[in-house]
Amino acid sequence: MSRLVNPSAKRMTHFQAMVAYDRQFDAFGYTLAGMDEVGRGPLFGSVVAACVIMPGDPLFPWIDDSKNLSVKRREELDERIREHALYLGVGEASVKEIDQYNILSATRLAMERAAAKVPASLCLVDAVQGLNLPFSIHSIIHGDATSYHIAAASIVAKVARDRMMKELSVRYPQYSLESNKGYGTVAHLAAIRKHGATPEHRLSFLQGILSGSEGNK
Repeated sequence: MSRLVNPSAKRMTHFQAMVAYDRQFDAFGYTLAGMDEVGRGPLFGSVVAACVIMPGDPLFPWIDDSKNLSVKRREELDERIREHALYLGVGEASVKEIDQYNILSATRLAMERAAAKVPASLCLVDAVQGLNLPFSIHSIIHGDATSYHIAAASIVAKVARDRMMKELSVRYPQYSLESNKGYGTVAHLAAIRKHGATPEHRLSFLQGILSGSEGNK
C-alpha cells in the first residue's frame, strides 16, 4: 500500500474539499453514509451499488471518484476501505430486473439492497432520488467528485462490478468483457451482431442492435 502515500498538492486540495463537505454533517465519522452505483450505461450485466460509513480517523487522501483512479489504485483503496469502514454493503440489480423495471428503478433497488442494514442517520447519494430507506437522504449532483463518502462508495462499487465482468468474461469470451466491462464499444457491438445476446445482456438496451444479428443465445 506504499503507493498511497504522498499524493500531489492538487489531489490533496481536492481531498480536503471532499472531507470538508462531509464534515458539515454532525454524523461524520459515526452514522454518515455515502452511496454510489456503477453500471447504469453498459449493455451487459447487473447494476451495482455500494454504501459505506467511513471512520473519522484514519482518512485516506487518495480516495476520489473511481473514474479518476487507475485500476491498481482502485483495488488498493478498495482493500483499505473494506479494512476500515464502519459499514460496507454492496447490492446489485440483475439484468432481468433492469429489463423488467428500467435502469433507474433497478439502480434504486441496488442502492436499497446495499444500504439495507446500514446504521445511518444520513446517507449522501450520488444524484439518485426517490430511495425507500428509513433515514434521511441527501442527493448530490456529481456527488462522487464532491463527497468523500460517496467517492469511497464509488470505488467499492466499481471494483465489485469489474470483478463480476472479469468472471463473466470467462463464460462469454467472444464479447471482450474483461476490457469493455459491458459497455457498448465498437468491438462489443460487433460481437453482439455476430453472436447474438447472452442471458446477461440487457435486451431493453439492445433494441435495433439485434435486428441484424443471429438472435439471442
